[in-house]
Amino acid sequence: MNMKKAAGLFAFLLLMAGGRVAQAQDAKAAEHRTIAQVMDRGVSGVEGEFVPAAEAMPEDKYSFAPTGGEFKGVRTFAQQVKHVAAVNYMIGASILEEKPPVELGGENGPDSVKSKADAVKFLKDSFAYAHKAVATLNEGNLVTPIKSPFGEGMATLIVGHCFDHYGQMVEYLRMNNIVPPASR
Repeated sequence: MNMKKAAGLFAFLLLMAGGRVAQAQDAKAAEHRTIAQVMDRGVSGVEGEFVPAAEAMPEDKYSFAPTGGEFKGVRTFAQQVKHVAAVNYMIGASILEEKPPVELGGENGPDSVKSKADAVKFLKDSFAYAHKAVATLNEGNLVTPIKSPFGEGMATLIVGHCFDHYGQMVEYLRMNNIVPPASR
């Protein structure tokens, strides 16, 4: 084997070994994540899907709600966004054992939030508050029952509730010929 080939092989083996070390370090770090870190990652995941979906609907379609079939009385797109934001605040406040930092007007959000820009801001702020709340979670309080708009629940409700409404918003987007950002 000539020197160039030997040097190339040696460099390749070093890169492979370095990659294995990095993978092992990442795996070790993953094993030692705190509950707060795991929950925060879940909130970040749903936030990364939900906020772009809320931003994707044009302002003139924010009042859209399906009408054909069994859709009587369903929330509009804007109401979906406001509802999720309000519930994020409610659950966050329950976790933190404090009053929500903004006036919510119930689980449907404040009447003062009217425009798309206001709704998206309210939503983003609610996720910031949810991050603050889940940062306080640990083994001792993760499954402690908390009050929510749905009765007694747990901190894990934030992610599940958001994805429930995200699914509905995806349908609303598609009914308006908008490809959801996560599907692009």
